[in-house]
Amino acid sequence: MSINVSSTSHVSSKNIVDTAAANGSFHTLGKALEAADLSHVLKGSGPYTFFAPTDAAFEKLPKGTLENWLKPENKAELISVLKYHVLPGRASAVDVEKLTEPKMMQGQSASVKKDGETLSIGGAVITQPNIVSSNGIIHGIDTVIVPTKQ
Repeated sequence: MSINVSSTSHVSSKNIVDTAAANGSFHTLGKALEAADLSHVLKGSGPYTFFAPTDAAFEKLPKGTLENWLKPENKAELISVLKYHVLPGRASAVDVEKLTEPKMMQGQSASVKKDGETLSIGGAVITQPNIVSSNGIIHGIDTVIVPTKQ
């Protein structure tokens, strides 16, 4: 599936990881990407659409969840959770709206819903749409979406 950007014109020279770091809302996400050794993937050529949980989204997790994921012995689960936030291809919010069950990098599908002006994926509301980077698009979301255990 190839998704092209349709509603974004300015492309940043920074990759997804550096763009998220510069945004200021994704410090916890940056730590999680480092712990999972996924930064290098999202710095690659892509393109990717990254539904990035904000720091506030991580704060909504049950107490101890993030700390547990950051432990080396839980790296596989952290990788699974983070890859569930990545859609291969470049999809602006307008493109995401047209999807119903996109298959995420992790392998499972996430449901997309539009309710009035509110666009959500996997139950997380997109609060910061269309943050453009050199290798994809970031959509800030208000909740960490967790895939079902397989």
